[in-house]
Amino acid sequence: MSGISRLFRPSIKAQLGPLELQLLEELWRRKNATVRELLQYADLKLAYTTVMTTLDRLYKKQLLDRVAEGRAFRYSPRVTQQDLEKAAAGETIRRLLSSSTAAALPLSYLVEAVSEHDVRLLDELQHLVDEKRRELGGKEQK
Repeated sequence: MSGISRLFRPSIKAQLGPLELQLLEELWRRKNATVRELLQYADLKLAYTTVMTTLDRLYKKQLLDRVAEGRAFRYSPRVTQQDLEKAAAGETIRRLLSSSTAAALPLSYLVEAVSEHDVRLLDELQHLVDEKRRELGGKEQK
């Protein structure tokens, strides 16, 4: 049972609350902002302290950078949306691959899930596998 429950531990992105995701997305759009700017221009119906605390949590999770600006902080994303999605997907796939002693079994699940989502993605998956093999082949010869 522990193997199954390990698969359902939240990924990086799932560990973020809805407000954390909303504020992170707003900062990705704006590039940087103070709490006051977010409240003023992002049409948030929240208390100043709620936004401030949430941004501080994102900073402590190392998802935001901040610099002092007067008595406030200016926050900016430390990671891109693509980087966060890549990390979340990578973490989920690594967990899946380590979930079984038969290495091919999780791969078959991946192929099945990809084909159920969009069968055309199988060609893209094959292209990526071929590309990675060429890349690794070149490194082995050095």
